[in-house]
Amino acid sequence: MAERARRPRRPREEREARPARARKPPRPKAPSRRSDGTGGAFGMTGTRRAAMFAMVLCALALSIAVPLRTYLSQRDELRDVGAEQQKLREQVAALEQRKAQLNDPAYVEIEARKRLHWVRPGETPYIVQLPGDEKRNTESERPSGKPAAQRSWYEELWESVTHK
Repeated sequence: MAERARRPRRPREEREARPARARKPPRPKAPSRRSDGTGGAFGMTGTRRAAMFAMVLCALALSIAVPLRTYLSQRDELRDVGAEQQKLREQVAALEQRKAQLNDPAYVEIEARKRLHWVRPGETPYIVQLPGDEKRNTESERPSGKPAAQRSWYEELWESVTHK
């Protein structure tokens, strides 16, 4: 400070008239958080902000994609299982109706007469042949008059399947 006081000050015109080369370059300002439109929020330029926004958007999209895909696949699977369950309910209802029919002795008798050509004692069985029945072999459809052999039920079943 003492040196300044000893030196005489130059007039303003003389100081400004100095050549540009001789002037000292202005010192750069210290970076501040609030610049005039050069740094924006968090000191980032517009391009950097757009890149960060795109990265955040991609991260959100990827974090939502997997649960959304799982939700959609489970919803489709639930719809398929519901349709299959409805079909099974209908089958159960039909089987229960069939079970009720088979528990009726009159229905069982009708089926035995129709399918197996059974008759009650004292009745005379008749087989009516229609015009298209000449080609049918009624002997193979009629039960045999001889008693069944003493075999197990599965052997008789197998024989009836293989001989037809």
